Amino acid sequence: MLTLNSSNSKAEYQAQELLVGHSVLSPAIGSTSAVAGTIALDASGKVLPSASKVTINLTTLASDKSRRDHFIQGNTLETAQFPNAVFAPTHLSGLPWPLPAAGQATFQMAGNLTVHGVTRPTTWNVVAQFSGSSVSGKATAPFTISEFGMTSPKAGPVLSVRDAGTLEIDFTHVALARTA
Repeated sequence: MLTLNSSNSKAEYQAQELLVGHSVLSPAIGSTSAVAGTIALDASGKVLPSASKVTINLTTLASDKSRRDHFIQGNTLETAQFPNAVFAPTHLSGLPWPLPAAGQATFQMAGNLTVHGVTRPTTWNVVAQFSGSSVSGKATAPFTISEFGMTSPKAGPVLSVRDAGTLEIDFTHVALARTA
């Protein structure tokens, strides 16, 4: 079982925006440490969907621009109505079993991601470093704003935002309970 918590995990979005007076896209990056959840595995290394869920509190997302954050939370994500993003893992592929005591593993984690009240199948590419009873690493997945029923933000100095972006979850020293 992998247990994530806010003291050692971070979720991040990366998108490209076009600002007034600029001719090239620039990165817009927001993050939060309000990430918690569990990924439970059975004795054969398969995900136990009923016991696995990762929740990200979107009301705490912050970028380098508070104006961007207020607009995204209030108008795009509508966090007053949809405060969380929830990932429910259903399948792992490429993860060595039994889990290594040390070293790196690259695998994919598939499941259902719910954002803005819309659930879509999502596959995360994961690179994990195992060390005794902890695991660290990064999970990355592509996303499009429109597939979750949201409209790309356009306000103030932002002329447009690309519909496609990247989601990341960084996890460090996550508690790992090994099954016998």
